[in-house]
Amino acid sequence: MKQFDITALGEILIDMTYAGKSENGQTLFEQNPGGAPANVLSAVSRLGGKCAFIGKVGSDMHGSFLLDVLKNEGICTQGTIMDENYFTTLAFVNLDQKGERSFSFARKPGADTQLSEAEVDFDIIKNSTIFHVGSLSLTDEPARSATLAALKFAKEKGVLISYDPNYRAMLWQSEEKAIEGMRSILSYVDIIKISLVETRLLTGCKNELDASEKLVEMGIGVVIVTLGEKGALVRTKDGYVYSEAEKVTVVDTTGAGDAFMGGFLFKVIKSGKREFTLEEIKAFAAFANRVAAYCVQHRGAINAMPKFHSIAE
Repeated sequence: MKQFDITALGEILIDMTYAGKSENGQTLFEQNPGGAPANVLSAVSRLGGKCAFIGKVGSDMHGSFLLDVLKNEGICTQGTIMDENYFTTLAFVNLDQKGERSFSFARKPGADTQLSEAEVDFDIIKNSTIFHVGSLSLTDEPARSATLAALKFAKEKGVLISYDPNYRAMLWQSEEKAIEGMRSILSYVDIIKISLVETRLLTGCKNELDASEKLVEMGIGVVIVTLGEKGALVRTKDGYVYSEAEKVTVVDTTGAGDAFMGGFLFKVIKSGKREFTLEEIKAFAAFANRVAAYCVQHRGAINAMPKFHSIAE
């Protein structure tokens, strides 16, 4: 029995989310905890999973706030480091009338990019059922080398590896560098979630069917392509299924993909298996869509993740 159901390595940051105008007509931003790997952990933890986070924040007011958030979510912070030399990353998130987002980052460099290989707690990874990463820890050194070392170690120890590229164009030097970086770890991956935008970047294919087939041919066991309000496609070597999204009123799409991934990985954990039938992954995806539907009806990311009783049938 592993100590942790899932451990994630990567960024935890502040989403400064648009919150209207002040009396003087100035834009207001709301401090929300975020960062895709941390969002996924929060979803899993709230559903009832045991989680740990490996990463770095600044020794500042935002870093202290984020550490408290992780602890309050029941996520182990043994592998989370506060660094006096770098500021906690901030993501300014603007929302349009449909709840869709645009981003601006304060990360030059952010503390999350400064995690070194020597600072990674490999014992936590060894004692985890699933090891989850994104691609933002691959944009800069030393976090890139730390991520690669952690993935290599997880693979050697037989830990199931999940990956969400979570492409953010402005955080890469160029699209070419992003493609190279995001594709560089595919050989380690057992479960991957990508968006329609990422199908071309990861595979060169423009649609979800071709992209998912190519990723499975590369040896990835489960491929998920999220399709926004249309739900998701999930594929294994045995074929693919579509899972429809639930019809809800969208307030904020921040964290929706992470909520889906958290819900899906929670079901993987509870199954106790490493390979799945099409019927199983269809059920996992239906559950994940319920988690995502709950998330988009609330503001923020971590704050918007549901407890199990909120979405259980």
